[in-house]
Amino acid sequence: MYSLAKVIEAQVSRGYVEIVDKRLSPDLEATKYLVRADETGSTVLFRVSNSDLDCVSGVINTRKKLYEVLGVSSDEEAYAKLSKALNKETPSSFKTVEFGEQYKPFDGSLSSIPAVKFYKVDGGRYITSSIVIARTPDLDSYNASIHRLMFIDEHSVAIRIVPRHLYRIYELNKKMGKDTEVAVVIGAHPLVELASSISPPYGVFELELVEQLGDHSLEVAYTPRYGLPVPAYASVVIEGRITENLVREGPFVDILRLPDRVRDQPVLVIDQIYVSRDREFFHVVLPGGGDHVMLMGFPREAAIWEAVRRALPGVRKVRLTRGGGMWLHAIISISKEAEGDGKTAIMAAFAAHPSLKHVVVVDEDIDPDNPQEVEWAIATRLQASRGLVLIRDARGSTLDPSSDDGVTDKVGVDATAPVRRRELFRRPED
Repeated sequence: MYSLAKVIEAQVSRGYVEIVDKRLSPDLEATKYLVRADETGSTVLFRVSNSDLDCVSGVINTRKKLYEVLGVSSDEEAYAKLSKALNKETPSSFKTVEFGEQYKPFDGSLSSIPAVKFYKVDGGRYITSSIVIARTPDLDSYNASIHRLMFIDEHSVAIRIVPRHLYRIYELNKKMGKDTEVAVVIGAHPLVELASSISPPYGVFELELVEQLGDHSLEVAYTPRYGLPVPAYASVVIEGRITENLVREGPFVDILRLPDRVRDQPVLVIDQIYVSRDREFFHVVLPGGGDHVMLMGFPREAAIWEAVRRALPGVRKVRLTRGGGMWLHAIISISKEAEGDGKTAIMAAFAAHPSLKHVVVVDEDIDPDNPQEVEWAIATRLQASRGLVLIRDARGSTLDPSSDDGVTDKVGVDATAPVRRRELFRRPED
């Protein structure tokens, strides 16, 4: 049973959960509680003043929490689970349940959904954990991906769509003169959210990966209007249509804790809102917070680990850093066997995660989680003339404000010691 409520129940028993005993304004007030929970690694339960739905934030805002949900005890186990899920050759089967047994029509309106305005600069109230499920028009499959939604009015939201799989679906439907029918799921189990963040090849339905990430089949229900498969246990399910109409979306403080720019984005028209018949939690993801970076960054960290592991047998640890939003900066430790291994790791990392901007490769005696050790390795083992890799005008991330609409210079730093003189670079033992 993949239920977010069950995860919260387990976290209560571990002492992770804090409860806010007053209703919070959805405009700015909730943010300070979410930030505080993120700083302490807590999970916070709260309600906002305009909604009776129970909210939660910080569910997987630490690596420890994420690994507990995955049922693993090490980086390698976690990465291997994601890799196994992505490389599974046959699709997983679902256990099907009746939609009406799990969900009922919501007796409120869209303004009664706990969308939050997190920062003054934000263009409006946002839903930040929404999994959008759509049918692939050119294949017999579905797609699930996470997209932010900005409240417009009682019947519509703006949806931010980047040029990946949902964008392809949307464009294919537009060519046929059709709206894109979707189901929006909010408050799903963290493994369902993680699977929806992985970005497997087009045509692989992300919810099929959940069984490999967990330990049993996912239960799904098919929505009444559009027949789309959704997880059986979530807080809210919305059926709607992504239309050709565009609206100004943003600004929105994104993963780097900087305002993403305003764009013309499609309007998602709401047809029906459903809520859980049981007590499930509406997941509010703090922009740039722990939930956000883990969901968005961790699958890319695993992809880097897999790519470097294929190129070099001695990869020890991979970290997308919090300072880089778990998106732009990576530190990789390797067991170096030959000259050039550092540069091989750099190129593998850039290939695995195109948004990556800077990569530092260090020896296995350096802990990527310790910034002082990484800086020490750069100070004592790097010579710029032979250790720097500069790639000009490459595709990067549009979230980087220093880029030219996502086109950026990339730098790799080989801060590994020369193999033949390795002993000269080792720190003496205490």
